[in-house]
Amino acid sequence: MYTVPHFIQGKQVTSKGKTLDIFNPALGKKAGEVLVADKTIVDQAVQAAKAAFPAWSATSALKRSRFLFNLRSLLEEHIAELAELITKEHGKTLTDARGSVQRGIDVVEFACGIMSHLQGRYAENISTDVDSYSLRQPLGVCAGITPFNFPAMIALWMFPIAIACGNTFVIKPSEKDPSCSLRIAELCIEAGIPAGVVNVVQGDKEAVDAILHHPDIQAVSFVGSTPVAEYVYRTATSQFKRVQAFGGAKNHCVVMPDADIDQAADAIVSAAYGSAGERCMAISVVVAVGDAIADALITRMQPKIKALKIGSGIRAEVEMGPLVTQAHLEKVKSYIDLGVREGAELVIDGREHQAKEGFYLGGCLFDKVTPNMKIYHDEIFGPVLSIVRVKTLAEAIQLASEHEFGNGTAIFTRDGEAAHTFASQVQVGMVGINIPIPVPMAYYSFGGWKRSNFADIHLHGPEGVQFYTKLKTVTQRWPRSKTSAGFSIPTTRE
Repeated sequence: MYTVPHFIQGKQVTSKGKTLDIFNPALGKKAGEVLVADKTIVDQAVQAAKAAFPAWSATSALKRSRFLFNLRSLLEEHIAELAELITKEHGKTLTDARGSVQRGIDVVEFACGIMSHLQGRYAENISTDVDSYSLRQPLGVCAGITPFNFPAMIALWMFPIAIACGNTFVIKPSEKDPSCSLRIAELCIEAGIPAGVVNVVQGDKEAVDAILHHPDIQAVSFVGSTPVAEYVYRTATSQFKRVQAFGGAKNHCVVMPDADIDQAADAIVSAAYGSAGERCMAISVVVAVGDAIADALITRMQPKIKALKIGSGIRAEVEMGPLVTQAHLEKVKSYIDLGVREGAELVIDGREHQAKEGFYLGGCLFDKVTPNMKIYHDEIFGPVLSIVRVKTLAEAIQLASEHEFGNGTAIFTRDGEAAHTFASQVQVGMVGINIPIPVPMAYYSFGGWKRSNFADIHLHGPEGVQFYTKLKTVTQRWPRSKTSAGFSIPTTRE
C-alpha cells in the first residue's frame, strides 16, 4: 500500500481529509491511495507557480531550453520506470506505456527549440519613419487536467511547451493513475527547473473546480470525455480564461475495395484493441465499402482478435491488458449487451474471456451495425469494434462527417484520387491514409473537430506555442534629425 501526495514548490506535500483508492487493474485489488486537493491545496500550488513566474519568465529562452534538454535526457533515462508506473495503475502493456512516454518526450524535444518558435515578425518603414514588430509573451500560471488513459503523454504534451514559453504550470492528473505525473514533476527538479515552475495537485472534481475558478490561473488545458470537456470549457471561459478542452471520439476507418486487406486487418486490430481500446484515437468503427470487403476483413480479423494475448501488462508476451476499473468494465459490458439488443451481429463476444482476477474483457467485434444504434453513436472506450457496410466512398465520407465527434479518421486504399478526396472532404480534424491512428508528430498540432474539441487552438506543436503565449505588437517611430548627408538617423537609443 502506498499514498500519492501533491508536489508543490519542488517537494512532496501531504493534505488532510479525503483520499481515493488506486487499483491495480491486472489484479483487481486496491494498491494504494491518492490524496484529494481542496481549494486550499490548489491555491497553495497556484501561489507557488505565481511566485515563480517573474523570475522564470525573465529567464532567457535559451536557458529555459537547456533545462528542457536536461528533462528530455532524464525522461529517456527513466522511461522504463515511468512505463512501469503507468502499467501498474492503468493496466496497458509495458510496450504501449513506453510508447506513450516516448510520444511525450517528442514534445519536450520540440519545446527545446523554443527560441525559433517564439520568433516574431518585423516590418520596416510600414509608414513614414514607422517600423513594427510582434512579440510572443507568456500568460502567467497555466494548468493542465489530464486523463487516465495517458498519464504521462498528455501531461508532456502540455507543460513543456507552456514552461518553455515562460509560463509556470499546475498539473491535475487523473485520480485513477496519479503516480506518473508526480514522478515527472520530481524529474523537473532534477533537470534544474526551479521549484514552483511545475506543480502537481491530486484529486477529483473538487480540485478541477478550484482550478477552473482560480483567479490567478490564466489558461487551462484539458483532455477527457466530451461532457466534462464541455463543462471545463464553459466554466473556465466564463472566468475569462484561455481554454483548450478536448473530448471524446468515435474514429472511423474506411476500407476501400482496392485496399491491401491483410495490411488493413493487421492495422485495425492493433488500433482497435491496443490499450484495451482506452484511447481517444482508437479505431472503433470500420466502414467497409462493399459487402465483399466487410466479409474479407472479418475473415482475416477473427483469428487475430481471438488470438490476442490478454493478461497483466507487466508480462512481455501480453498484447492487451485489463480495463482501468471495475466500474468501467461494467459500463463497456453494458454496451455489448445493448448492441445485441439493438440487432447488431456479435461476431466475437469478449465477455467469454475468463480471468480469475482483474478487470479483463476480450476483444469484441460487431458486424452489420447501423448509424441509428447507440453502439455506433456513443464512445464506448473499450475493446469493442463495429463494422458498418456502405456501397460507395461518398457514403463513407458522409457517415464519418455526420457523426457528432470529429477527432480522427483513416482510409485504406491504393487509389491516390480516393485518398485525396477523402482527406479533402471528410469533416474530421486528423486523417490517416493507410495509417490507422493519425496522431500528428510533435512538430504538428493535435486536435479534432466538432464535439471532440471545444477550442480554437490545438495541442502541442506550433499551435501549442500560440496557445501558451499572448501576442504583442509594437509600432515605433524614433525622433530623427537631419545629417549633413540628408539622411535621418535616430537621436536616442536604449
